[in-house]
Amino acid sequence: MNANTLPAYPLTIYFDASCAICSAEMSHMKARDTTGRLQLVDCSAAAFSSGPAPRDALMAAIHVSDAQGRVFVGVPAIRLCRTAVGLPSGGFLLDLPLVAPLAERAYALLARNRYRIPRWLAARLAGRVAPSCDDGNCRL
Repeated sequence: MNANTLPAYPLTIYFDASCAICSAEMSHMKARDTTGRLQLVDCSAAAFSSGPAPRDALMAAIHVSDAQGRVFVGVPAIRLCRTAVGLPSGGFLLDLPLVAPLAERAYALLARNRYRIPRWLAARLAGRVAPSCDDGNCRL
């Protein structure tokens, strides 16, 4: 990331809280956010209409808006979130000419199929226990 793309905090993260992987990952990020750099916004409600893009786009890929109004989508958005909370962003690796397009494709594939992933696998992918929706009401 160069100086022109350094984010201005706080970051507003638009994510799908109805997705077990997304919720677990955002909960993990927020727990590490000791400096208040992240603001989470659940865009999964059918009536959701505020945000930097139409709801369909927000539901298709993570969107992050920084304090200057710049919007980042997909892998770049995830990298910003991870950096904001002190996690490795994979910057060097993800910037390699052959790796960057593969990472984008892998993210798009995962995002499109996130509801098909079994809960046990979702929990492992997120690295922690995903929220439980056994009774029809998800507990975050």
